Amino acid sequence: MRNLFLGTAALIAISAANQPATLHAQQTAFSPDAQMAALVDNYWADVLKESPVFASSLGVDDYASDLGDYALAAQDRQAASAARFLEKLRKIDKAALSAGAKTDYAILERTLSETVEANKMGQRVINFTNRSGWHQSIAGMADNLPFNKVADYQSYNNRLKQYARVNDESIAVANMAIKGGYTLPCDALDGYEKTISGLITEDIKKSRFYAPYTRKKPDIMTDKEFEGLALQASATITAVINPAVQKHYDWYVNTYKPACAKAPGVSAQPGGAAYYDYRIRNQTTTNLSADEIHNIGVSEVARIRAEMIGVAKAAGYDSREAFIAHLRTDPQYYAKTPEELMEKVARVTKIIDGQMPSLFGKLPRLPYGIKEIPAEIAEGTTTAYYNPGSPDIGIAGNYYVNTSKLDQRPFWEIPALSVHEGVPGHHQQIALQQELPLSDFRKNGAFFTAFVEGWGLYSERLGIEMGLYDTPAKDMGRLSYEMWRACRLVVDTGIHAKGWSKQQAIDFMKDNTALTEANIEAEVNRYISWPGQALAYKLGELKIRELRDFASKQLGAASKLSEFHDVVLGQGAVPLDVLDAQVKDWVARKKGG
Repeated sequence: MRNLFLGTAALIAISAANQPATLHAQQTAFSPDAQMAALVDNYWADVLKESPVFASSLGVDDYASDLGDYALAAQDRQAASAARFLEKLRKIDKAALSAGAKTDYAILERTLSETVEANKMGQRVINFTNRSGWHQSIAGMADNLPFNKVADYQSYNNRLKQYARVNDESIAVANMAIKGGYTLPCDALDGYEKTISGLITEDIKKSRFYAPYTRKKPDIMTDKEFEGLALQASATITAVINPAVQKHYDWYVNTYKPACAKAPGVSAQPGGAAYYDYRIRNQTTTNLSADEIHNIGVSEVARIRAEMIGVAKAAGYDSREAFIAHLRTDPQYYAKTPEELMEKVARVTKIIDGQMPSLFGKLPRLPYGIKEIPAEIAEGTTTAYYNPGSPDIGIAGNYYVNTSKLDQRPFWEIPALSVHEGVPGHHQQIALQQELPLSDFRKNGAFFTAFVEGWGLYSERLGIEMGLYDTPAKDMGRLSYEMWRACRLVVDTGIHAKGWSKQQAIDFMKDNTALTEANIEAEVNRYISWPGQALAYKLGELKIRELRDFASKQLGAASKLSEFHDVVLGQGAVPLDVLDAQVKDWVARKKGG
């Protein structure tokens, strides 16, 4: 396992210590690139220290028994640290940096600035959404940790013992949200208590916290060691975790839920309009206003709606609405069991895998699997999501599928859903990023929603080139998904900047998409509790499509789609302005021979 804390600065110091005095003196002043690399390494070391579970997922054992600090003081500490790093960053001669180091500079500057800015806002005390929280994060922790030796299980058990402390810290922060008027809207919280109570099981061995002990024992461990650690975990779940989860449930039902916000938009909160402006910049990496984004959404909705009408007519229906009604109600399109749905997904993903070499010059080494979304969150969450793997500790990526409410999970959505969550979408992009010759910060810590989700939505369109949408139903599924993301631009800004009600948002999406009612309800709840995040998808996709058109026109016959894709993914996730510069630089170099 590698230790990330022996970074560039330390290596330079070691090298210098072994050189003659005159050479040592010459190396005292680092080059701008060396200064940049050292600062990135030091920043990343600080991030891992503050995020011990994440560090373990990357194979860094320095904090293997820590669960982390969930108190508000931790946010203050991290923001203060970011401010110090930002001051050091701005002392580096940016003009003298190489092209790669300039990209590092731009990404780190944005990351640090937004960390400092976010901590000044009252909304910093919002520490969960309608689909996430500290309880679910820790319950799923084992999915991203190594379990190869006795020490791995011991570390996991030590972390479980800290659950009550983390629970108390998190509730204390959420109580500040209640006091300050920063609670989540009532409209988005239907059924949220089930995500808490669902973690308490009568049979401890069925608890998600017990998951590592339901897997095959590593050969390096004896049966006695494994069984002893399993008993320890069981005792902790019984004596520490279940009471803490019950405390969380009682607090949520009796204290938090009665204080939920009546208005669905974040702008109704103190400082809410400024916070939404920040969220737009943070999630889209653009300076677009809410009005500009709303108008882009309205335009895209009209364009996609016209395409949907054409598909409905090709299918033999008089109207778009009639075809969608058929798709929503015909039993042939719906699974009767969770296993049937998962089998359909598995078949589609393997068809997609076979198409990948024609679209990319480089494919990731790390594979991905498919899993069902945990039952206690399935009914209130989205239709699917992706969880990154870790090459460092030998964990594959996973595409999670929602198998609840089977009459709301149509087969005709599966192709578009699978290219987004698996390959060439999230798994292709994230797994490749983990292999790139970049700093550990860039490989594992640079996550820009507009790029990541923009690429996921762009990948849905690649399904056309793959021949995946070979029936009108599947093509309508693709268009419905694209319409879904266009509607987000209208609905998210409508709720958070224009005073829309939840019902207005539902009606707009029901009128324009082919999504089922359960999916629409879950999605609107998500937008209400997670302002701005939904804007990133369509804006990122539009930028990638714009750059693809630019490259094609500029290069003509010399344009190869696989090369374009390798360029887009070749520097990992970046802000959209950085992506624009990278692609245009590649086009200029290619034209110049």
